[in-house]
Amino acid sequence: MSKELIEAFSEYLTVNKALSKNSISAYLRDIEQFANFSKIELLKRDSSNVIEFLSTFKNARTINRKLASINTFYNFVKELEFGLVDIKLQSSKIPATLPKYLSYEEIIEATNNIPIKSWIDLRDIALILFLYATGVRVSEAVNTSRDDIDGGWLRVRYAKGEKERVVPIAKTALNAIELYLKERSDLEAPLFVNYKKTPLSRVSMFKITKKYLSVSPHVLRHSYASSLILGGADLRVVQELLGHSSLLTTQIYTHIQKPHLKETINYYHPLSQEKR
Repeated sequence: MSKELIEAFSEYLTVNKALSKNSISAYLRDIEQFANFSKIELLKRDSSNVIEFLSTFKNARTINRKLASINTFYNFVKELEFGLVDIKLQSSKIPATLPKYLSYEEIIEATNNIPIKSWIDLRDIALILFLYATGVRVSEAVNTSRDDIDGGWLRVRYAKGEKERVVPIAKTALNAIELYLKERSDLEAPLFVNYKKTPLSRVSMFKITKKYLSVSPHVLRHSYASSLILGGADLRVVQELLGHSSLLTTQIYTHIQKPHLKETINYYHPLSQEKR
């Protein structure tokens, strides 16, 4: 029964929730791990079984992720009337941490220092600027084709949750991409390719940003959002550009504003000026 139930759950995540393939895989791994934890049938388990399973993990984020998967699974069971089991546990509160990000100066300095010996070097520069200029996820960058860029705009087709969005691309990044493609001398569709002209993988993109910036591609996504917030962009606009389904996810970047807000108050507010 468990195997058929998990297969039905996979279809539910795909059709009803419209989640990305990576998200579905993560949910299924968690549920399969929970299913193998005990010989008790999934539909006969209760909250105590869930707590027992979660107690085997120490990291709070891991526990919350596992719990989210389990809660979603039993919500699916109840919603589609596979059983009467009703399990719903609250996740623990984890303090929001400020995402690591790089400044504009750090990114530009790094790209300016890349020695250009071939089109591969031009690709690396274009990739870094592309990630910083668009804020796309690495999974989205991997699936980007030449045709997705048109008139200074990027169409993000393989977004998380299969939701398409359109974002503008800064002129500097467009120029770098144009120079790279001109030197690439092939007509293959993928925007970023390796020396065999096959699509650049997630691992390869990670190695490139790690080599020149000592960070993962995701940090460039944080850097993109941070630059927008510090520049005064509206939080909901940033949410749309990043492709976040919830504004709560985007709100973590408001922490970046606090030091700058304090500086603004100290400089402009008359009560602060009295102290000078």
